[in-house]
Amino acid sequence: MSNFADVMVKALFFDIDGTLVSFKTHRIPHSTISAIEQAKARGVSIYISTGRPLSIINNIGEIADLVDGYIATNGAYCMVGNEVIHCGDIPRRDVDTFMRLADEQGFSCMVVGEHDLAIYNGDEKINAIFRGVLNVKDIPENVPMEPILRQRILQLTPVMTEEEEARLMTQLPGCIASRWCPDFMDITAKGADKGNALKIMAAHQHIDIQETMAFGDGGNDLSIIQDAGIGVAMGNANECLKQAADYVTTSVDEDGVYNALKHFEII
Repeated sequence: MSNFADVMVKALFFDIDGTLVSFKTHRIPHSTISAIEQAKARGVSIYISTGRPLSIINNIGEIADLVDGYIATNGAYCMVGNEVIHCGDIPRRDVDTFMRLADEQGFSCMVVGEHDLAIYNGDEKINAIFRGVLNVKDIPENVPMEPILRQRILQLTPVMTEEEEARLMTQLPGCIASRWCPDFMDITAKGADKGNALKIMAAHQHIDIQETMAFGDGGNDLSIIQDAGIGVAMGNANECLKQAADYVTTSVDEDGVYNALKHFEII
């Protein structure tokens, strides 16, 4: 705490799954809701920072009216109010390569366009991940890919192992990959990560980076945890994130957000 005694936090950035929302209950703990309400009442801005596309952020209804802006699709898409302030799409050549490999190798994936998304080569595993683990029940099925592929593509989410990921990424030179679940990865354009999105959001909102605090639990949170003024890893976070964080709180199911905000005297 002493290292941050002179810092006044003006903006909080929250990952959703495993940070705000429990994987066990698929709900935001009451303590987290209360903590965010208290922070907001003290004039602190609230932002979401998630790997989810905007259209499947379906699990933060209890705090949605407190949210000032969104970092979605791992930083490829940023909104404040109704204003889109950043949209970083994947190079078209990489999208074409990815779709060709999906056909040749038959792997399942989610394709996220600027306005729409769809599952491609859907199977039982991808259904179990999105409809089970992530509790997204309303992903459209049998959606034609052609209209989506005419949009700017913000994110590609294939179901594959880390070894398969390493081989795939050598063929997508304009992209980066991150994981927040062992069964799949998210592919975005180079530079489209949560840390860079934090900088874009802070500049747009005239907030000093040192006055930001970010919470996360997965590999896709690493950049924002490193770049925020204070980076907080949840107790259920992976070890890499805990090592990079300024502070490790308790888990999402053990009042982690509340405890961290109390620790830093934000509430």
